[in-house]
Amino acid sequence: MLLERLESALNRNIAQSRAALSALRQLDGKVLALKAQGTPLELFFRSSEGRMQVLTRYDGPADTSLSGTPLALLSLVGPQAEERLRGRAIRIEGDAETAQKFRDLFKHAQPDFEEELARVIGDIAAHRLAGVARGLAGWGRRASASLGANLAEYLQEEGRDLPTRVEVEEFLAGVDELREATDRCEARLGRLAAKRH
Repeated sequence: MLLERLESALNRNIAQSRAALSALRQLDGKVLALKAQGTPLELFFRSSEGRMQVLTRYDGPADTSLSGTPLALLSLVGPQAEERLRGRAIRIEGDAETAQKFRDLFKHAQPDFEEELARVIGDIAAHRLAGVARGLAGWGRRASASLGANLAEYLQEEGRDLPTRVEVEEFLAGVDELREATDRCEARLGRLAAKRH
């Protein structure tokens, strides 16, 4: 039921975008596997006869596959998906050109989640739920940034486990000074050796 809705929404969005339709035609017969690590969830997206199929099973090998934690895979739906694909959280295997074409297809066929949700639960409830989701996402980003800053501050100031930026810069400046002094000493030794001979 859920996969049928996903497939229907995806094909509806593809049909509304010329760029997505073009990408779909180029992918005819190609398969993308999406694997959520640590779960039995595996989805296959197959382009066939001008439609995208969403399957839980596919007998042949996939042309390309993406694997990562469920949260890493969900992050591909939002903004900055391109940066997340380049990170280490998502693993890409198979034909790179096919992966790029699937990325283009999904980029042009991104659904309006509020609109899709409105089809199921109604406009008002979907709008409220989308607002709550946006608020939670914003809170999550702020909490993550705050936690990172607080953890770094604790490790640097309280625990003294990590150096501060100033300490790192002073250390690197000291390394540069030592390198220059070593170079000067080596040159001096070279001149003295040349004088002896």
